[in-house]
Formats: sequence, C-alpha cells, structure tokens
Amino acid sequence: MDDADWRRLVNQVRSGDCLPFLGAGACSGTIPNARDLSRRYADQYGYPFDDDMDLARVMQYALTEIRDPVDLKVELCRFFGMCGYPPSTDLAEPHSLLASLPISTFLTTNYDDFLAVALRRVGKRPQVELSRWWDILNHPVDPPLEATVESPLVYHLHGNCRNPLSMVLTESDYLTYMVNIVEFPASTGRSLLPPVVLEAMSNKPLLFIGYSLQDWTFRVLFHGLARTTPRQNQRRHVSVQLMPRVNGGARDAEQKARRYLEHYLNGWNISIFLGSASDFCAQLRARLDAAS
Repeated sequence: MDDADWRRLVNQVRSGDCLPFLGAGACSGTIPNARDLSRRYADQYGYPFDDDMDLARVMQYALTEIRDPVDLKVELCRFFGMCGYPPSTDLAEPHSLLASLPISTFLTTNYDDFLAVALRRVGKRPQVELSRWWDILNHPVDPPLEATVESPLVYHLHGNCRNPLSMVLTESDYLTYMVNIVEFPASTGRSLLPPVVLEAMSNKPLLFIGYSLQDWTFRVLFHGLARTTPRQNQRRHVSVQLMPRVNGGARDAEQKARRYLEHYLNGWNISIFLGSASDFCAQLRARLDAAS
C-alpha cells in the first residue's frame, strides 16, 4: 500500500464506505492460527501424513476417529471458549477498531463472536446472521434485513460456534460449500447471501483483514463466492496479507513471493498490506487519529 491507498482507505472508513471481511488472522494473539490449530489436532488424532499444517485436511482425518462431524465442531468450539476474548482496552485490536467505525455491514469467515462482542462493548446492537450453506434444500427466504451503524449486520459466511452445524471446517465442508454457493443460485434464482450483503459487496470497497493466499478460506472465497457476486464493483479494495513462508527465507525468495502476491491480487483490483492484522490496524488507527 502506498500513501494514496492509505488516504483513500482512511476517508472510506471514516465515512463508513467500506465492507470489512475478517479472516482468522484477525484473531491472532487470542486464538491460535490455523497452522497451530492444525498441528494441535494432528497430534491429538495421530494424523499420519506430512501436510499437518492443513487444518481442513487434518479435521477431515479426525472424522475417522470421532465419526460425528458436529461433535468434532463442538470440540473445537469448546477450545475456542477457553481462549477468552481480545482485550477491550486495545483500540488498535482489529475487532475493537472496526467496532468504533461507522460501518453497517461486516463479513467474516471466522467461527468466533469477537466482532459482535466488540460492537456491543461500544453500545451497538449487532444483528448476527449465518449462511445456511449446509441445508440449501430447506433454505428459507431471507428476512428483510436493514443494516445500520447502530445496528450493524455481522454475517458469518462459514458458520459460528453458536451453531456448530453451520461451521465450514473439514475438506468435505469446503467442497460442499463451494458447490452450493454456485448451485443454489442456479437452481432457485436466489443467492445464498441476503440482499443487504449482496448490495454491500456490489457497491462498497472491500477490506480483507486476516487472510493468506495459502488459506483454504481465502482460496474458496476467491474462486467460489467472489465469482458468484456482481462484478460491477470496480472500486479499489485492500487486503491485509501475511507473507507466506518461503524456501530458505532468502531475500530473493521473499521478493518473488511479494511480486506473486501483488500480481495475483492486482487482477482483482486489490492493494495489499504485507504484515499482521495488528500491525495494519495500529497503522490505520494512527492515521485515523492524525486525520481527526
């Protein structure tokens, strides 16, 4: 991101002209990242393969031991419950920072309720809704939703711990999710997303926080969900990306990785910030304070 990107973003978030998209990296420091979770469950269930950093694949294997996918998800939710909540005093913490802004709609692929809690802490009344990707045959007609700054919509694309059945966790879940978000509109003429979310995705610049190109969630999001939404949104978006691990850690390899990320995302009209969600939010908070 250059100074022009920052100026544009500061103006957008100050006016609420922004649609945040939160991924697992937004919870760093409170909930272990996907790789650490993957290793934890790989050790717990004796995962025999060498790709033990792939959480979706490890959880798919764990089903051979647990047999019931909901029980597996309930177990993960219990673990999340023991992790606690991000500190409310850190104004640069991603959820606290976003909750303080005049934004009416939030999207997340996280299972936690950190964002809803942060919004309540500042006196707002969040509406928390879930995608019913797992039950498209009985998918109800979406109730009319009106997202406002005081009563913002928090939409969980991949489910929430309040309803373990809704969580997109295993490889099978991801494949079903990706198929259903394409097949449901084709067979019914309706999107799995409520109109208020589609409208925001069509008209507002997107702010991705906490994703990596190596994550299943980000790949599914871009090659599934993003391809089913209206493409008239030509505005410049922002993505906060962690630098992937590179072979040997050589500077030349890091430069090649950076160029690849920039090339990949620029095709989607996305500017990138390479770093952690907390680093990005600290910089955004400083620029917001300077502009006020």
